[in-house]
Amino acid sequence: MARTSWLLSFVAGLAVLVGTFFARDSNLERLRAVVEEMAPGGDADAVTTSSAIVFWGSLSALLLVILLEAAAIAAVSARHGWGRWLLIPLLAGHAVAMVVAAAFLVPEGDAGSYVVLLWGAQLLLAFVGLVALFMPSAGRWLKFRQPRL
Repeated sequence: MARTSWLLSFVAGLAVLVGTFFARDSNLERLRAVVEEMAPGGDADAVTTSSAIVFWGSLSALLLVILLEAAAIAAVSARHGWGRWLLIPLLAGHAVAMVVAAAFLVPEGDAGSYVVLLWGAQLLLAFVGLVALFMPSAGRWLKFRQPRL
C-alpha cells in the first residue's frame, strides 16, 4: 500500500511537471511580466534570463525532490529501514519546494486549479504512503530475514 501510494504521488507530481513543461512558453511570458514588475526598466535580456532561471530552477527543484524520494522508496523496497526515516525530511522539503515553486509555476485560471489539485493529491498520497511505512506490519516486513540456504 505504501509503495502504491508513493508511486501514485510520483505520477501526480510528474504530471504537473510535464504539463508545466509543455506550457513553458506561457509560463515564461507570465514570469517575464512578474520580473519586469519587480525591476522596472531592466534590460530585456536580463529579464528573459531571470525568468528562465526561475522557471527552470523551480522545475528542477521539484524533479530533484521527486527523484530523491524515489531513491528512498527504492531503499525501503530493498528492506532498508533507514529509507523510511529519510522520507520524513524529504517530504517536508518537498512541501517547502512546492510552496516556493507555486509562486512561479501555478498559472492563473482553470489551469492553476488543476496544478494545485494535483500537487495536493501528490502530497496527500505521499503522506499516506509515509504513514503506511510506519505501520507495525511494515516494520515486521522490513525486519523479516530470509532463511539462508
